[in-house]
Amino acid sequence: MMKALVTGPDDGGIGDALDAEGVETIRVEGVATAASLDVAGIADADLFVLTDVADATAISIAKEANPDVKVVVYSRESLPEFARGQADLAVDPELLGPDVVAEELA
Repeated sequence: MMKALVTGPDDGGIGDALDAEGVETIRVEGVATAASLDVAGIADADLFVLTDVADATAISIAKEANPDVKVVVYSRESLPEFARGQADLAVDPELLGPDVVAEELA
């Protein structure tokens, strides 16, 4: 079963959409730190979904813990330049709804 960690506020509903596609979805509450990602299971996650680009440093933390994790940014805001190279996919919720994105990711 595919496993996804979702961090940040999920106003766009990507977490629920992933759940509906049969993806084991774990929500990381608060700021994503090395400790919180470790507890959530980043080491064996297939997807790391970031919804708040202000927390973009979490991408580096996730990739350090699991170099194979696919990083998806699901936000209306632009990803900071320093994190763009580490994200596999960046999607604006206004352009693609959560159901479409989740279906493609699953």
